[in-house]
Amino acid sequence: MAEGNKVSAREIIENYSGPKLRIMEVCGTHTHEIFRLGIRNILPENIELISGPGCPVCVTPVGVIDEAVYLAQKCGCTITTFGDLIRVPGTEKSLAGARSEGAKVQPVYTPTDAVQYAEEHPDEQVVFLAVGFETTTPSACLAVRMAKDKGIKNFSLLTANKTMTNAYRALKGSADAFLYPGHVNAVTGADSCAQLVDEGIYGVVCGFTAREILTALAVTIRGLEKGEPFFRNCYPRVVTDEGSISGKKIMEEFMEPCDSEWRGLGVIPQSGLRLRSEFAEYDARVKYKLPEMKGKPNPACRCGEVLQGKCTPADCKVFGKGCTPLHPVGACMVSNEGTCAAWYAYRRESINE
Repeated sequence: MAEGNKVSAREIIENYSGPKLRIMEVCGTHTHEIFRLGIRNILPENIELISGPGCPVCVTPVGVIDEAVYLAQKCGCTITTFGDLIRVPGTEKSLAGARSEGAKVQPVYTPTDAVQYAEEHPDEQVVFLAVGFETTTPSACLAVRMAKDKGIKNFSLLTANKTMTNAYRALKGSADAFLYPGHVNAVTGADSCAQLVDEGIYGVVCGFTAREILTALAVTIRGLEKGEPFFRNCYPRVVTDEGSISGKKIMEEFMEPCDSEWRGLGVIPQSGLRLRSEFAEYDARVKYKLPEMKGKPNPACRCGEVLQGKCTPADCKVFGKGCTPLHPVGACMVSNEGTCAAWYAYRRESINE
């Protein structure tokens, strides 16, 4: 980065001497990369980085896990999903716990793998537990299209897909500015965040290399220093103004917005996605007439507060003790993108004694 007299992004960051700034990275990959690259070590004391709700596994509420366990144990379904989700605790047990009691739980890499599994196992009712933001939701829609085109009737989705724009609105005031997740904006486009400036929500789209993260931080600092509304796309090699036309088209074809519960944030209006009524035969909640499940998180877990930036993992009494990657109490320790997992891996010295 060069500004005027060729001041580097790192110099802008290290030499900042203004009032305290709180910047939230809204991406689990950013959280881990910032730790791994040692970027937190060069921040002056008046710049605080907050890890927000950018991990889809982490923000999936307990009730959704309970629904999946119910489908596995009460309805006899085979649950397919990403590996991280299998270990996320529900009210009474995780999917891993249900599997240890005889339920069929199958990890897959993609939603279309789940369709293939259903095709190869016609005697099983296969449900894919779908989580993710706009980055991975198109692949869940593609899975429904594949099942429909092939006439596969023993496949359905349990949707927990979410969209980011209204989450930023819900988080307004939690930080001075956001580092927006580049891979999400690759689908939604830079315009989806640019429009938030008029609502007093500022930030920059951030890439994932050391140079890109430092540049995004420096641009954010300069923007906040000026005290004027701002938005910048600092990931132009991947993110365009309009985003992925095909990705947005398939989501619009198969899904529609709905109110959605986020772990720690509660219900955010129109922040989720569900299958449209014309695809109800592939909607597990409709197909199996699922009862409403609220879910009760472990009271010792502070994942909800961590996701809101209200506390750090080290502030949680069970972090690194009762809650570790091998024995997680909360979702933020389970996921490879989780904030607690990042702190455990890179900030072991912060564990409470």
